[in-house]
Amino acid sequence: MPIVKLNINQQTYELDVLPWVSLLDAIRERLLLTGTKKGCDHGQCGACTVICDDKRILSCMTLAVMKNGAAITTIEGIAEGDELHPLQKAFIEHDAFQCGYCTPGQICSAIGLLTEGKAKTREEVKELMSGNLCRCGANANIIDAIMEVKEGGSREQF
Repeated sequence: MPIVKLNINQQTYELDVLPWVSLLDAIRERLLLTGTKKGCDHGQCGACTVICDDKRILSCMTLAVMKNGAAITTIEGIAEGDELHPLQKAFIEHDAFQCGYCTPGQICSAIGLLTEGKAKTREEVKELMSGNLCRCGANANIIDAIMEVKEGGSREQF
């Protein structure tokens, strides 16, 4: 089995993984970081979104061996100690979650979206977040939370 070096949440892990193991399965099953969720396992729901080298990716559609040496951030690595990330705070303030299952992927995707700097308007944020599904219907609140952080913060905070 190939040995893969993954830098996840600023900690380096060396894993023996079979070539077909997804990054999602390596994160959840091998490293026991279960914040990243397995939703559809087909890249259609966004529940598995993580940040890889400052870009959001679907970890269920990415082989772990493809990310050898990459810097990966999961929902467990977003907060600074006990201090929540601004998006985590905004999600709480805007009640931007209901069951909470999609929330880790939504937050990681939103951080990636803001870091990428592509979304300038509310409509662009909605479009660029459309790959992250919320079956509970909290989409409007999710967009409100993202817009609050986008309008009130600088890209350096991400």
